[in-house]
Formats: sequence, C-alpha cells, structure tokens
Amino acid sequence: MSAVSWINDSVARRITDLAELYRDLHAHPELSFAEHRTAAIAARRAKALGYEVTEGIGGTGVVARLVNGAGPLVLLRADMDALPVLERTGLPYASMAADPDSGEPVMHACGHDMHVVCLLGTLDALASARERWSGTVLAVFQPGEEVGRGARAMVEDGLFERFGKPEVVLAQHVLPIPVGTVATRPGAILSANDSLRITLHGRGGHSSRPEATIDPIVMAAAVVLRLQTIVSRELGAAEQAVITIGTLHAGTKENIIAEQAELGVSVRTYSLELHDRVLAAVRRIVHAEADASGADRPPTIESLMRLPVTVNDPVALDKTRTALRNALGSEQVLEMPAFSASEDVGILAEAAGAPLSFWFFGGEDPAKVAAAQQNGTVDQDIPMNHSPNFAPLAEPTIGHGVTAFTAAALAWLDTGRTSGDMP
Repeated sequence: MSAVSWINDSVARRITDLAELYRDLHAHPELSFAEHRTAAIAARRAKALGYEVTEGIGGTGVVARLVNGAGPLVLLRADMDALPVLERTGLPYASMAADPDSGEPVMHACGHDMHVVCLLGTLDALASARERWSGTVLAVFQPGEEVGRGARAMVEDGLFERFGKPEVVLAQHVLPIPVGTVATRPGAILSANDSLRITLHGRGGHSSRPEATIDPIVMAAAVVLRLQTIVSRELGAAEQAVITIGTLHAGTKENIIAEQAELGVSVRTYSLELHDRVLAAVRRIVHAEADASGADRPPTIESLMRLPVTVNDPVALDKTRTALRNALGSEQVLEMPAFSASEDVGILAEAAGAPLSFWFFGGEDPAKVAAAQQNGTVDQDIPMNHSPNFAPLAEPTIGHGVTAFTAAALAWLDTGRTSGDMP
C-alpha cells in the first residue's frame, strides 16, 4: 500500500472517534493555563497509544514522546486553550461553559480543539505504523497560546533539556478557507504582536465644572484618533503594520469626570526595524497628547504581551510542502500573503535552534467560500477565527488535518526512502 493510501485508510478508520472527541472538546473549552480537562484527555489518549507522556510542563502542557529506533527527532505542536467568547454558532455541541473564577463565557473560537484532535489522530496513525519510519516523535500539547506565554513557559520548564532538541518544528492552524486546502508561505507568515496597556492620568471632578479638571476621556479620544495616523501618515505604502485599540475603559457615572482612562492596544509588525519605529511613535503620541491636555502625571505604558514574527524556514518549508502536495494534491497547497495574526510557536523553534514549518488548513465549506467570494461578502458570510460564530466543519476538516500532519511528520522522520518518494 502506498503511503498516501495508507494515510487515507488510517484516517478513515479513526474519523468517527476523532469527530466525537472534537465535539466533546468543543463543548468543554478552557481558558489559557486552565486546560486541565483537555490536557488530561490528551495525556490519557497518548499513553494508550504507547507514547511516553509527561504532564504539567509549563503549567498544563503535555509532552508525548515515541522513540522508534534511530533517526530524527520531530516536534509536532498543537495549542489547547480557548477564548473568553460567548458562542453563537447554534451547534448542538456549542459551548455553554463559563470560567469558574471570572464567570466569563468560554468558547473554542480559534480552533484549538481541532488542533488537539488532529494531533491525536496523527499520533495514532504514526504509532500504528512504526514499520514505516524510524526516529522520535515529540508531540507538544501547548497551553496559553492565546495569551502568548505558553510556548515560553514550556521552554523555561526545560522542554528541550528534558526531551531533546528537534530537527524541525511542525505546526498547523485551522482557518476558514476551503476544506481540503492548506495555505502557507516561506519567510514571515505571521506578524509580531505587542499588546499594550496605556493609562492616561487626568484630574477628576464634577461634570458641571470641566474647567477644574483634566478630562482623561477627551485625552483618550485624541490618542485613539491620532494613533491611527501612524500607519496612514508615517509608514510608506509598501510597509505593513496594524494598530488596533481593542479596549477603552473610563469613568463610573455620567456626571463625574474620571480620574483616568485605560486603553488596550495591539500593534502588529513584520520586522524588528518597523516594530521599534511604530512603538516609538505610539509612545511619542501618547505622551504628546497627555502634555497637550495639561496632565499632571505622564501616561503609563505597560507591555502585556510580546510575540515575535512567525518565520517559516524556506528550505524546511519546501520539504514539508512537497509532502503536503503529495498527500493532498498540488492544487490544494496554496501560497498565501503574510497574515497579520500572531502566534507563539516560533518561540519553540527559536529556542530549539530548529527550522519552523507552519501552515493553515481549511475548515470551511468550499461552496460557501466560493459563493461569498463571488458576492464580495466574505467578511460578512465567513466567520473568522475569534468570532462567536466561528465553526469549522468537523468532517472532513479533521480528516484533512490528520492527513496533512501525518504526511508532514513522515517527511522528516527516517522512512528509508529517496527524497523524491512520498514518505
């Protein structure tokens, strides 16, 4: 049996169980570093497949290792955490979960439940066909991706000292592109992300006497508008950056001028030079607006999260893409532009000194995507990751995700084949 046929057969035999697991995980999401149930399920299933499993790495992280003779060590990563989002998909297995501490609704609005299921399906396929490869599979079920701290937490907890450094880091992410397709690119594929908390300090007082106060809400309004001019007026047409003010909190009552206003800002860039230039502009504008308002105290700018640019190694990605084309069909492997979302998987590759191969795989009905593209309504009709309506199709998304991950893993393990063969 050819490798492609074997992978397809392996997926077909497991798809019912994997789809059931997916619905269960989707209905029981957990926030970052609280993925106790998810981690326990991943650990239990990996142990049952014969993997050596270690729990509690970097908090709730799980590492599953299968040594199958001499050969490369290949790291396969899936993130596990969900988001504080109220689900509105209407699915029969929609999340009704709430965070036990904050009471916030919780939803797998970014597809990490799909990632966990596809990695477990891949581990099952590889364990059942040890005769086809040799080397070591190192599966990393990572916590805390959504807060940008999970990969670093696992590294700092001795991930590579305890389990070895891989020859390559492989990871995939579901996206609402047509099921059956994958999309990737060499070089920078995802942006760096800086999350900032900016506190503007005013002088509170009675709403009837604004002249006796320094209004932080007016100050914040000026900051919000002026920050948008960084991209539109300070960057060249070929330079890419995104600045989003995601939160603005101030005041307690309409007849009280507040003491302070707090902004949550996200800054996305694709190079270190641009990163430094944009952040310097943010700081300049925030301080200048505070000075213009006559603030008694300078603003406070805190860094909440810093994620590097996610960079695909061109040579490694070429090897991985060859395997994906052989498994899925050349026409199904798409080239994509750089995407202004962010990830922390690159931290694993950087810490290991290993190349990264990262790709997106489709989770949306191809006919629905085609219709939305034809009508020019993609943004309205195709819910994106982090939307309360984001809902990848369980099948056949899982099957294609397992196929892609398994084929990519085999491309890097020792299969005793020539480089021109499908691993």
